[in-house]
Amino acid sequence: MNTPKKPFPSLAEVEAEVIAESREWGRKRLEERLQELADQQGEAFPPRAAQASKAHPAKRTVKHPSKG
Repeated sequence: MNTPKKPFPSLAEVEAEVIAESREWGRKRLEERLQELADQQGEAFPPRAAQASKAHPAKRTVKHPSKG
């Protein structure tokens, strides 16, 4: 039985795969490093969202049907 062989990847495909892997590794490493620094400072990472101010929301205006 002769099984079809998977085509050999092009250089561009291999390069794109490796770049994607390195980008993900870099993102994870950056997150780890930022967390280390935040731990040293006693702060949370990612930072918590600031609480919304207690300002009054904008009042809605009522649209009146057009006269016509």
